[in-house]
Amino acid sequence: MIKILFICHGNICRSPMCEFIMKKAVALRGLSQDFYIASAATSTEEIRNGVGNPVYPPAKHKLAEHGISCEGKRAVQLQRSDYAKYDYLIGMDSANIRNMHRILGGDPENKIRKLLSFAGSDRDISDPWYTGDFDATFRDATEGCEALLALLLQRAL
Repeated sequence: MIKILFICHGNICRSPMCEFIMKKAVALRGLSQDFYIASAATSTEEIRNGVGNPVYPPAKHKLAEHGISCEGKRAVQLQRSDYAKYDYLIGMDSANIRNMHRILGGDPENKIRKLLSFAGSDRDISDPWYTGDFDATFRDATEGCEALLALLLQRAL
């Protein structure tokens, strides 16, 4: 089983979008049983009294436009123990990557990557919380997830 954790700042926009885009992509290929896919935050800003906020409504709406449900998803924070649990820890931008290294205590097994690196780009996935451009975020998230999945499937052959 391949275990992937998508990570952004608050776990209410970009990383849950990626989590559910990737879940749909593997389901369409009949591979859901071969993957464990989740998402987390580097901050606690969207977590109150141990309970995470749900996916931000415009992000939820953008997923729904593409037939993707994220019902029940709530923000959780990345934990140091997640390093051992996941094969891939995928950040959305350079700040996420720095914070992931700090929280996880480094990356001795080279598991930490920026999502669009799988698509051959060093670009960050811009945060729609600030840009308001959920279309661009969805396109970039889909591009990164499809490239990651293609690489994983190629490695499995």
